Amino acid sequence: MADLALLGSVFAAITFGFLVHFSYGLSRKNEKSGNDVASTTIDDRECVSRDGGDDIIIVGAGVAGAALACTLGKDGRRVRVIERDLTEPDRIVGEYLQPGGYLKLIELGLEDCVEEIDAQRVFGYALFKDGKAAQLPYPLENFHPDVSGRGFHNGRFIQRMRKKATSLPNVQLEQGTVTSLLEEKGTIIGVQYKAKSGEELRVYAPLTIVCDGCFSNLRRSLCSPKVNIPSCFVGLVLENCQPPFAKYGHVILAEASPIVFYPISGTEVRCLVDVPGQKVPSVSNGEMAKYLKTVVAPQLPPEFHDPFISAIERGNTRTMPNKSMPAAPHPTPGALLMGDAFNMRHSLTGGGMTVALSDVVVLGNLLRPLHDLNDARTLCKYLESFYTLRKPVASTINTLADALYQVFSASPDQARKEMRQACFDYLSLGGVFSNGPISLLSGLNPRPLSLVSHFFAVAIYGVGRLLLPFPSPKQMWIGARLISAATGIILPIIKAEGVRQMFFPATVPAYYRAPPVK
Repeated sequence: MADLALLGSVFAAITFGFLVHFSYGLSRKNEKSGNDVASTTIDDRECVSRDGGDDIIIVGAGVAGAALACTLGKDGRRVRVIERDLTEPDRIVGEYLQPGGYLKLIELGLEDCVEEIDAQRVFGYALFKDGKAAQLPYPLENFHPDVSGRGFHNGRFIQRMRKKATSLPNVQLEQGTVTSLLEEKGTIIGVQYKAKSGEELRVYAPLTIVCDGCFSNLRRSLCSPKVNIPSCFVGLVLENCQPPFAKYGHVILAEASPIVFYPISGTEVRCLVDVPGQKVPSVSNGEMAKYLKTVVAPQLPPEFHDPFISAIERGNTRTMPNKSMPAAPHPTPGALLMGDAFNMRHSLTGGGMTVALSDVVVLGNLLRPLHDLNDARTLCKYLESFYTLRKPVASTINTLADALYQVFSASPDQARKEMRQACFDYLSLGGVFSNGPISLLSGLNPRPLSLVSHFFAVAIYGVGRLLLPFPSPKQMWIGARLISAATGIILPIIKAEGVRQMFFPATVPAYYRAPPVK
């Protein structure tokens, strides 16, 4: 079966080459028409800091905003950060950092932000299906011993980064709600916000970066958002739980969709129960507790069962929609979108912070050689390269998250059932068959072609399971539908991400843009 999977991987790469070539032509046509719609008229005026203070305004001090403030502040920029709420956030997502995200923290000099918050090191995943388990360690052999996943309380991590940002004399962090972007002749020149005191204020800067999260009320000014909500997470905290595999995340392929566990402190394990659709059982009338006890609990490994029931009885069950939104920016002079305000993927794989930190690295490198941000026309044209340079990492993690969620979710369709089983069995083979996908998932090796190769290898592996040793007409029909289902899952996601930017970024003119010369 291992030989079959390897052969399938090679065949899948060749097959997908033709699919990408075909989609590439369509993508170029779409991009041409899309650019006509998204073009912005720019006047020749210079956008200056009218209050004589700020170089850059950052809206939002979450993971992306706080990390960006630290990065730009260390580069000597005068940065003003406006955050709606400066108290410690309390969220049920943004609590797991993949090893690839930790590498980005190191690159930004922020690795100490996971210290002193009781963060837990995680070395891989354990995947459960029908009582069987597959242990999938991260391939960390070629990395520093400190590199691993990290589970922690989201608020503690963000507060550490905010504190680090405000330790820089040229970074100002204040509480306020940004109500609008200030525009003059097609150029964003600053923001209007309501301060904590209730006073309406305006501040100006040559560049405004919007990082106000998944519920952003500013994104429509800077992009064409197409938000999809495939499911919701129901979050609980399990106390004094001893998971089946210590220092591992756990994913249970339950009916009807996955359940995720990972440590967030020395005594706490986060549990996220995925509920398909946008409507979840009511917490207030007891429907949620009943659903968790009668439907979810029986599907858990024994080690999780009692702590799970105890967590339900303690209450504090919380919900959060899982949102997916491809990046669709409007290049706008004087402004840029980042973080979940700009681009989201399903939270199943915990890739959001890795994408955000990778984007901060890309943007920081782009801005570093610029001494003058005041030429709105030139800066906007130059920063268009950000959208291309981020694509290989971001689109790989995005595509994997959204595709894996669909594969891991239960379905009455026999072909989808076979795909789900094939994925579990393929990963259980170990070696290259688990290392490759886990490298993608962890952000250690986010290569789009490797993602597509493994995805179709899983599908072909599933067909091989059906056809060997003696195929029947029914099995052949299910096998054909399995390939069709796999194609139907991944190709729309890739099309939304952008075939050209994802697989051929070097063909995009913005890829080669040099810094403006002054």
